[in-house]
Order: sequence, then C-alpha cells, then structure tokens
Amino acid sequence: MSTLSDDPSGPPSTSDDPLAHERGHLAHSRSALRAMREDAENLDIRDVTANWVNAEVLHRQIGERIKALADLSHTPLFFGRLDYLHAPGIDLAEGAEGERFYIGRRHVHDAGGDPMVIDWRAPVSQPFYRASKKDPMDVGLRRRFGYTGGDLTAYEDEHLSDPAEAAATSKLLQQEIERPRVGPMRDIVATIQPEQDEIVRSGLSGSVCVQGGPGTGKTAVGLHRVAYLLYAHRERLARTGTLVIGPNKSFLHYIEQVLPALGELEVKQATVDDLVAHVEVRGSDDAPAAVIKGDARMAQVLRRAVRSHVTLPTEPVVVVRGSRRWRVPAYELEQIVRELLDRDIRYGAAHQALPQRIAHAVLVQMERSGEAPDDRVQDAVARNTAVKAAVKAVWPQVDPAKLVLRLLTDADFLAAHAEGLLDEAEQKEILWAKPVRSVKSAKWSAADAVLIDEATDLVQRTHSLGHVVLDEAQDLSPMQYRAVGRRCTTGSATVLGDLAQGTTPWATRSWEEALGHLGKGDAVVEELTAGFRVPTDVITYASRLLPHIAPGLTPVASVRENPGFFEVRASTADADVVGTADADVVGAVEELLGQEGSVGLIAADARIPVLAEALAAAGRTYLGPGEETTAETRLTLVPASLAKGLEYDYVVLDEPRAVVDGEPDERTGLRRLYVALTRAVSGLIVTHTAPLPAELA
Repeated sequence: MSTLSDDPSGPPSTSDDPLAHERGHLAHSRSALRAMREDAENLDIRDVTANWVNAEVLHRQIGERIKALADLSHTPLFFGRLDYLHAPGIDLAEGAEGERFYIGRRHVHDAGGDPMVIDWRAPVSQPFYRASKKDPMDVGLRRRFGYTGGDLTAYEDEHLSDPAEAAATSKLLQQEIERPRVGPMRDIVATIQPEQDEIVRSGLSGSVCVQGGPGTGKTAVGLHRVAYLLYAHRERLARTGTLVIGPNKSFLHYIEQVLPALGELEVKQATVDDLVAHVEVRGSDDAPAAVIKGDARMAQVLRRAVRSHVTLPTEPVVVVRGSRRWRVPAYELEQIVRELLDRDIRYGAAHQALPQRIAHAVLVQMERSGEAPDDRVQDAVARNTAVKAAVKAVWPQVDPAKLVLRLLTDADFLAAHAEGLLDEAEQKEILWAKPVRSVKSAKWSAADAVLIDEATDLVQRTHSLGHVVLDEAQDLSPMQYRAVGRRCTTGSATVLGDLAQGTTPWATRSWEEALGHLGKGDAVVEELTAGFRVPTDVITYASRLLPHIAPGLTPVASVRENPGFFEVRASTADADVVGTADADVVGAVEELLGQEGSVGLIAADARIPVLAEALAAAGRTYLGPGEETTAETRLTLVPASLAKGLEYDYVVLDEPRAVVDGEPDERTGLRRLYVALTRAVSGLIVTHTAPLPAELA
C-alpha cells in the first residue's frame, strides 16, 4: 500500500503529478455541482403546472433539490476511487474495460451527463467498502483520499491484486476514524466497514436489530441505512415516510446533521415521548409503578377496559320513515354486535360500522316489502335518531385519556379488568393516591402517556410509516416498544442498542423479547463487536463491568492502532478543605483542553451543580449536552443520565461511585457507569476521592 501527501500551500505540482490530477478532478467536480445547482435554480415551471397546487408541490421539490446540491466547502465531495479491471455490468459502465469511478456523498455529472462522482449508495460503489484480498470484486485499484478542511492533501492506493498491499492497514482510514471532532456527529460514509456495509445495504422489506457495544458505530450504521433505503426506494418511502427515534432531544440534536450531509433532508426525528404526546406530562412515577405501567400486561388490561363499554342490546330499534315503521328486534341487534366483536376490529371503526349494519337490516326489510331503497336511504336510516340512540347505548364512544384516568383512579374498575393479570399489590402500586377532577388537571407521567397511546390505538388505528429507526432501544419498556411498533406495522424497522447500556429499571433483557413486543419477531439480529472509536485501554477497563451487567455479552474489541490515553487518578486533596477535590477535576479538564478536539466532563447528576460552580470559579466556559461545540468552546458538562449516545475526543469522568449510587439499584448504576466510561474517543481521565466500585478492581 502506498501513500502520498502534498502541501497545498507549496508550489504548483506538475501535470504528471497524480495528486495534482486528483485536485483537478475535485475542482472540475465542484464546478459541475455548481452548474447542477444553477440549472435547478433556473428551472422555469410556468408552462408545466396545471394549477397552483401542482406549482406549489413542484416549487417545494425544486427547493429540496437545490438544498441537496449545496456544496459544503469543508466536506469532501469524494473520498475514494475505484479502478475496475473490467466494465461493471451496470448502465453507468457502458464502454471500454477498466472503468474508473470516484465515490462520494452524492452523484455529480458534467454538462454531457457523464458521472464525475458516484453516490456511495450506488451498486457500483459497493466494492469500495467490501472488496478485499480474498474477494477483489474485479477492483484493480482502490484509492482513498485525505483532506485538510476541504483541500485534498493526500491519497493512498491499494492494489487488490497484490496480496501484500491488500493485507496492509489503511493509514488514511485510521486517521479518518480517529480524527478529532468539534461539533455534532459526522457521517462515516468514508469509513464504513464491510460488516457495517452489509447491514446498511440490507433490504427494505426486512427488519434488522443491531447489538453493538460502545464505539462499534451502530448509530451511524442505522442513519446510513436510512440514507441507503431512501436512495434505493425513493418513491415508496416518499409516500410512506421515515422516522428516526432517539432517547432524548440532546441525542437527536447531536445526530441531526448526519442525514443532511448525505443529501437527505426530509427524515423526521422524534423521541418516544414525542410520539405519545396526547397529554401534557407534568408528573413522574417511582420505579416500581413505572415498571408495572410499562409491562406488556397493561395492553391486555386496556383492551378489556375498552371493550367493557360494549353492552349487548335488550331492546329493539324502531325506525319511522313516513307512515312506515321498521322494527329490528333485539336478537338481531345482538347478532350484529357479536359479529363486530368477533371481527376484532378497532373499537372506533366498529362504532362507525354499527349504525350502517343496523340500517342495512332495515333496508333488507324494505326490499322484502317491495321497496327499492338505495345507498342514500341507508345513510339516512343510519343517521336516524332511534339508530343513533341505540348505538350510543350499545357501543358508546370512548375517550382514551378518560379511560386511562379511570383505570388509575377507580380501584374497582382497575380490579375488574386487571383480574388474572395484575395482583392486588401491583394494582395498588399504580393507583393514584388522590382523586383527579379531569384529564387536563391530571399530572400525567411519561408511562401514563404511553398507556393513553395504547388505548388510542385500540380505538383508532395508528398511522404506519415505511421505515423506522429506533436507537438506544435497550432502555424501552415493553409498552414503549408497542408504541413504536404501531408506527411501522406495515413497514420495517432498524433497531439499534446495547444490552449492557440499559439504564432503566425496565431495560430490555433480550432482543428476542423486545422484537416480539415491537411486532418484528422475524427481524435479523446482527452483532457488531469491532470497536473503531473507543481506545483499547478504555474499553478493556470498562469491560470489567460486563460480567455484572450483561453476562454472556461479547466484549468490544478495539481495532484502533492508536491506543489513546487512559488514567485513573485518586484525589490527594485534603478532605477537610472544601473544593480541593473539585479543583483536581478542573485541573484534569484544563489538561485535556490542551489537546485538539472536544472535551466532556461527565458526572453524576447530583454533582453537576458543584462542578458547574468550580468551572465558573476557574473562568472556564462550558456547554450543555446537545449544544454544538465550537473551536472557542470545546468543553461540555454532561450529567451521567444524558451521556448515552454522545462521544467526545477526551473525557474526564468524575466520581464513578457517585454515578453508581445515583441510580435506584446497583445493576442499573453499574450500567450507567459503563456508559459514562465509554464516551471517550482519544483519552479518558477518571478522578475519584471515594473508593472505586469493587467491580472495577
């Protein structure tokens, strides 16, 4: 493998210099992209739109196209090149043997329509990620490019037909993986590994669950899978929609630039709480109550409660039309109601169908008497006062929030529908101590909102999307899985998580169980065990916790060449002098800020105010989780409860014992600590005055 770099500030290279040639192609590609954008901006649609609605739709589509063609000056337009030995069997490769393709984030063509950069998602780009010594995939040369800012400064060649070169490690690839970052999460399109690429390019029809430890790239894989699916199934997903679900707003803000950088601007993002926001959440549950409310048994309790509103009729319905009276006897009404119950359709759909069924029974009598009623007559009968009164008595409307409120405040109502599902102690645990006057005055918890969402779906079907990505899934309760599953009943899902990082009392015990609650029991479970981001010493230290928090889970094996920096420091501060230990923490932060890249100070939630004061006293400004770091402000103060999914070049972890003690039980605390220990990309300093947890010994 050969690597060549050049100083862009030096004298111009000669025309036979390969680096100069590649820079020339980059310049021409950027010019072509500008021309593509200008063509889109200059489109005249006055003669092609039939009405103002079509015009608005077309204007919006053109606007999206213009945004997608933006040339980001600090983002490489292409990052690789493939030289095929023969012409690939695709439309783009017609002509002579030995086709050459530049691989980038988006497609760029010249004025004649010939490709200058190929989208990384195109079939012809796949060998860039998967070609190897054992399977060259007809690639003679794979070239990777190195950039400084937006300037092409180096390239590296792999001659896959040469075993010695093909087996070597790519220096540019390692540098890109380990490159310090400031700001939100970047895409990994230039560094996707073969096992990751296989998941990214898996089909839309199937669901995939990715178990991946810290630094294995599972979040990036999920986001790139969305980008790939939108490329391969653009029209279908444009109709059905896609959604990325994350654990909190900070996490969503951290990842929000990845898809736009890949040219995908329309993917929506939300938390589970956003999905179930039928009521305002102003309260909270203690852990035992939250665990019960999140249990899948509650779905059956709600189902019973909803269907309990149906009352079998005992009186006939008499419909008066003109001088005629049409009588539907009680036994016939009962038969209609039982048929609707047996069909097991949504409660609200059955409520709407019942008056039409009764009206149809009346029309049958009319036809037998010699009349010829049509659909308008049936609709009129369905709206008849007597029919509406019968429907109200037999199959009344149900308000989901009021139903859940009654379950949580009426002990007898709960007992009637939880019989055989929840024992008396569990029922007592979830009952509210004080009566509530109305839905609006109730202090709903997040778990209550999920129950209301379940009840809402029992009444009226939830809209399903084409594809849903669920990240940090290990923290969801069974009822939350059901809420997400309702959003992709007719679509597929990508589930991302790490069982070892489950930090809720109801955390997932197995992916098979979780996927069952999601309604995707046939999903393929893939495991990523190669760590590309977390240094070897750090992941080895954190993995001491695995036997205690996730027995049997395969530890992450770091594949980085750079070992990174790791140190555990016991404070020598005088315990009788207030603030001296905090000064040691600030000192560690200052030390790491001397390096290039972002720095995170992670601590137990209860320690955050104290450390904030210490940083302020030292004159050090800092950001909160999710806020975008800059070259001027590279420090983020992170409560341990919000650290999941985030990463920083360097991390100071304050008082591991306090992180563990901040959780309701030891196992959850150790899992929270595992998360906090694995947020560093280049270096970690652990500071403590209290003894470390025994599990780290």
